[in-house]
Amino acid sequence: MPELVAAGPGSIRVVSLVPSVTETLLAWGIVPVGVTRFCEQPDLEAVGGTKDPDLDRILELSPDLVVLCREENRWQDAEALTASGLNIHVVDVRTVAGVALELAALAGAVDLGFGDLRVAGLLGEVEDLPADPVQERTAFVPIWRKPWMGLADDTYGADVLRALGVRSVTADHPDRYPTVTLEEMIEAAPDLVIAPSEPYPFAERHRAELESVAPAVFVDGADLFWWGVRTPAAIERLGAQLSVG
Repeated sequence: MPELVAAGPGSIRVVSLVPSVTETLLAWGIVPVGVTRFCEQPDLEAVGGTKDPDLDRILELSPDLVVLCREENRWQDAEALTASGLNIHVVDVRTVAGVALELAALAGAVDLGFGDLRVAGLLGEVEDLPADPVQERTAFVPIWRKPWMGLADDTYGADVLRALGVRSVTADHPDRYPTVTLEEMIEAAPDLVIAPSEPYPFAERHRAELESVAPAVFVDGADLFWWGVRTPAAIERLGAQLSVG
């Protein structure tokens, strides 16, 4: 299989409104002409946030493609971009197994092709993860504070933890990101609290509050919620953290 041949400078102009996609495109040698302020790329032009992109500026950049995420971005922005004559590509990743297929589709959308070595290699790495790991521990996974919000099934973060043998105590809630109380979480008696650094910036200053529920492990929110080229290494890093948590 041939090595990846990245799109050359100027061959495709992409605006990425998805932080994990921005990271992946850069790894593929494609530098977006516009990104969000959450993409952590200070050398690239920011065109607003995931929920409030500057549509006028995006139009001025004349991209060949704008990449959005069904969960992170607003559908009305996607419709407005399409109505303005721009091509869009929408990603929707809710499971670890779905990562490689979405990456293959993304590669095709930016003219890299479905059979690219990095996409195929990632597919192989993801397929090597246990299909049905033993669920050994339960966790409260707060994604927000005031109000407290947890993590249910049908989310990428919950599936990452599932692959590591950890089940969220709010997994069966009908809302994907349910509002909860600490009292409810204490009653659920999880084995641990897994506190990500985003979207809410949980840190050591919150340890005492979180440990009223269970022992807390602080993790990189990007490893838990960003999917793409980072997925295999992110799962390895999280696994190492949780093995001692």
